Amino acid sequence: MTSVKICGLKTPDMVQSILHLPIDYIGFVFAKSKRQVTPQQAGEMIRVIAERREAGKAVPLTVGVLVNPTREELVAVMQEAPLDILQLHGHETPQECRRIKSEFPGVKLWRVVSVARTGQAAGANDSDAEHSVIAAALDPYAETVDAILLDTFDPVYGGGSGKTFSWEAIPPYQAWSRAAGIPLLVAGGLQPDNVGELLDVYTPDGVDVSSGVETDGVKDIMKITSFVERVKHRV
Repeated sequence: MTSVKICGLKTPDMVQSILHLPIDYIGFVFAKSKRQVTPQQAGEMIRVIAERREAGKAVPLTVGVLVNPTREELVAVMQEAPLDILQLHGHETPQECRRIKSEFPGVKLWRVVSVARTGQAAGANDSDAEHSVIAAALDPYAETVDAILLDTFDPVYGGGSGKTFSWEAIPPYQAWSRAAGIPLLVAGGLQPDNVGELLDVYTPDGVDVSSGVETDGVKDIMKITSFVERVKHRV
């Protein structure tokens, strides 16, 4: 079944209010963003999840969104907010990814690939070239990362723009991920009204939503519920 990540949570009350839903991942943004939280704030939200886990109930895994984090930043985050997954949204090299996994054993890594709104991989002029460009970029990460997440490129923040990219770009990334045995998640402009179409046509392993389940910049319980239902209850 397709996994669901709700990203950009900011308060313990909001986390508590959605834990009854079949959400697989909850994301906290440590990178520069209007949804940015401190390690201490994330730690408070993770404690809400931990209490539910201790009560014997199923809980989502926690994901921290970071852009080119230094070792000191990662240590500060993990001390206050023991995350399950680190989502790397910058220019982290395969070597840096391997170092992070060795320093934080047990933590999984997701590598974000920013896709231009046109969808085409840089330097590719046809389908074969596009597959080659994607393979050249991702092959070095194949033994290190635990998932690839496609998001719309944003010139300021890198991602989190709330805009879709051309979904026609998905198949070559999907072909690579399946060959590598690595899940592929899709983000960028998703909302309850369009996620069904994405799943019907491209069937990614997971979807990631933030602004698409907000009203006036605040997470909306009704929109989150609708989004989750449209993903999990597809016929």
